[in-house]
Amino acid sequence: MGTVSKVLRAVSWAEGLRSGLRTTWELGVVIFPVTVAVVLLRFTPAYGLLLEALAPAMGLFGLPGEAAVPLVLGNLLNLYAAIGAILAMELTVKQVFTLALMLGFSHMLPVESAICRRVGVSVLLVVGFRLGLAAAAGLAVAWLWDGGRQRARYGLAAPAAEEPSGWGEALFDALRTAAEGILQLALIVVPVMFLIQILRDLGALQRFAALMRPLMRPLGIAPRGAVTMAGGLVFGLAFGAGIILEQAREQRFSRREITLIALFLCACHAVIEDTLIFVPLGIDVLPLLAIRLLAAVALVFVIARLWPAEREEGRDARDQPS
Repeated sequence: MGTVSKVLRAVSWAEGLRSGLRTTWELGVVIFPVTVAVVLLRFTPAYGLLLEALAPAMGLFGLPGEAAVPLVLGNLLNLYAAIGAILAMELTVKQVFTLALMLGFSHMLPVESAICRRVGVSVLLVVGFRLGLAAAAGLAVAWLWDGGRQRARYGLAAPAAEEPSGWGEALFDALRTAAEGILQLALIVVPVMFLIQILRDLGALQRFAALMRPLMRPLGIAPRGAVTMAGGLVFGLAFGAGIILEQAREQRFSRREITLIALFLCACHAVIEDTLIFVPLGIDVLPLLAIRLLAAVALVFVIARLWPAEREEGRDARDQPS
């Protein structure tokens, strides 16, 4: 009996490994070309025109025109690129906090929006929701906070980066960046999916879902969405995509459920990484986490009340084949 149990467990965990590899492939075919295209965009006239168009709007958020650079880099690439640009600028504490908060709500739009699309959520809805949150947060800080006028003191020096010269080097840099992103993704997604399978075998996920039950219902999300929410909160939309995609396949969420989950995670995900990553900027990161979490809870609570579950569930029932 013990031998049979070991064999079954090995087969089950092997499924977790296969799930991780499958998810890495699904994300890789999306992330690789998007990353290459975005990196190459930096070396085209369109990138300069985009920055030039955004610079005047920076004044609305109490930011200098050059602040458009980290916002564009963060939204098109990732937070690391944005923070590298911020570290090279002379900004006040308030300006750094504004940028960090805006980037916390809106970053990696091409990649993370593609992930949301794969689970059936509109890209336009995701992008509009995140950009709207970022803009509202930036305006709120500009209007409501009178402090933070002293010059920001960064915890780390800005890394020296050599810009590629010529399209050959630019293409190589784009391919290298995309490949590194896929490798980093695989190193996180595969172990995570393997761990998820182990936790599923041990019954830990069911117990965790039970603990999450009181928190899910006020947000209009069924308890079965607890694992998806936890994966996104801890690992983020990109690195937690394995859990999100796998749960979306298994749980067969309704359009209302997966949309509410996606919007919550768009506002607040990767709470550990996306909070600690701003430490080098020398600002207090706990308010960043608190604002993102409170905004996610409040907005999804309101949306859930405005989007009645009965109507959606009734339509889902009618759509089922007889």
